[in-house]
Amino acid sequence: MEKKKYCSYAAIERDLEILKLEKDINYQKLILSFQKTKESITPQNIVNGFVSSYTDYVRKSYPQIIQSIIPFVINWFMNKKRGN
Repeated sequence: MEKKKYCSYAAIERDLEILKLEKDINYQKLILSFQKTKESITPQNIVNGFVSSYTDYVRKSYPQIIQSIIPFVINWFMNKKRGN
Protein backbone atom coordinates (compact mmCIF):
# COMPACT_ATOMS: atom_id res chain seq x y z
CA MET A 1 0.00 0.00 0.00
CA GLU A 2 1.62 3.21 -1.09
CA LYS A 3 1.49 6.33 1.01
CA LYS A 4 -0.91 9.01 -0.02
CA LYS A 5 0.46 12.53 -0.29
CA TYR A 6 -1.76 15.38 0.78
CA CYS A 7 -1.38 18.97 -0.29
CA SER A 8 -3.84 20.51 2.18
CA TYR A 9 -5.51 19.93 5.50
CA ALA A 10 -8.88 19.99 3.74
CA ALA A 11 -7.93 16.86 1.76
CA ILE A 12 -6.88 15.12 4.97
CA GLU A 13 -10.14 16.10 6.67
CA ARG A 14 -12.14 14.87 3.66
CA ASP A 15 -10.42 11.47 3.71
CA LEU A 16 -10.90 11.23 7.48
CA GLU A 17 -14.61 11.98 7.07
CA ILE A 18 -14.91 9.31 4.35
CA LEU A 19 -13.17 6.76 6.59
CA LYS A 20 -15.46 7.67 9.50
CA LEU A 21 -18.55 7.22 7.33
CA GLU A 22 -17.28 3.87 6.02
CA LYS A 23 -16.66 2.77 9.62
CA ASP A 24 -20.18 3.80 10.64
CA ILE A 25 -21.72 1.99 7.66
CA ASN A 26 -19.81 -1.20 8.46
CA TYR A 27 -20.84 -0.95 12.11
CA GLN A 28 -24.51 -0.60 11.16
CA LYS A 29 -24.20 -3.59 8.80
CA LEU A 30 -22.74 -5.61 11.66
CA ILE A 31 -25.60 -4.63 13.97
CA LEU A 32 -28.20 -5.50 11.33
CA SER A 33 -26.55 -8.85 10.67
CA PHE A 34 -26.51 -9.62 14.39
CA GLN A 35 -30.21 -8.70 14.73
CA LYS A 36 -31.18 -10.89 11.76
CA THR A 37 -29.20 -13.78 13.21
CA LYS A 38 -30.81 -13.30 16.62
CA GLU A 39 -34.30 -13.22 15.06
CA SER A 40 -33.62 -16.37 13.02
CA ILE A 41 -32.58 -18.37 16.09
CA THR A 42 -35.97 -19.22 17.51
CA PRO A 43 -37.20 -22.60 18.68
CA GLN A 44 -39.62 -22.77 15.76
CA ASN A 45 -36.89 -22.08 13.19
CA ILE A 46 -34.55 -24.60 14.81
CA VAL A 47 -37.24 -27.30 14.79
CA ASN A 48 -38.23 -26.45 11.21
CA GLY A 49 -34.61 -26.70 10.10
CA PHE A 50 -34.17 -30.05 11.85
CA VAL A 51 -37.40 -31.46 10.41
CA SER A 52 -36.66 -30.27 6.89
CA SER A 53 -33.15 -31.72 6.93
CA TYR A 54 -34.47 -35.02 8.34
CA THR A 55 -37.21 -35.28 5.71
CA ASP A 56 -34.69 -34.47 2.96
CA TYR A 57 -32.44 -37.25 4.25
CA VAL A 58 -35.33 -39.74 4.36
CA ARG A 59 -36.47 -38.78 0.85
CA LYS A 60 -32.98 -39.21 -0.57
CA SER A 61 -32.36 -42.52 1.17
CA TYR A 62 -35.89 -43.90 0.66
CA PRO A 63 -34.89 -46.38 -2.11
CA GLN A 64 -32.04 -47.71 0.03
CA ILE A 65 -34.36 -48.11 3.01
CA ILE A 66 -36.90 -50.01 0.89
CA GLN A 67 -34.19 -52.27 -0.57
CA SER A 68 -32.97 -53.20 2.91
CA ILE A 69 -36.49 -53.79 4.32
CA ILE A 70 -37.84 -55.93 1.44
CA PRO A 71 -35.79 -59.07 2.28
CA PHE A 72 -37.00 -58.95 5.91
CA VAL A 73 -40.62 -58.58 4.82
CA ILE A 74 -40.33 -61.45 2.35
CA ASN A 75 -38.66 -63.63 5.00
CA TRP A 76 -41.40 -62.75 7.52
CA PHE A 77 -44.15 -63.74 5.02
CA MET A 78 -42.34 -66.97 4.19
CA ASN A 79 -42.01 -67.90 7.87
CA LYS A 80 -45.64 -66.94 8.56
CA LYS A 81 -46.81 -69.10 5.68
CA ARG A 82 -44.83 -72.08 7.05
CA GLY A 83 -46.29 -71.53 10.50
CA ASN A 84 -42.99 -70.67 12.28
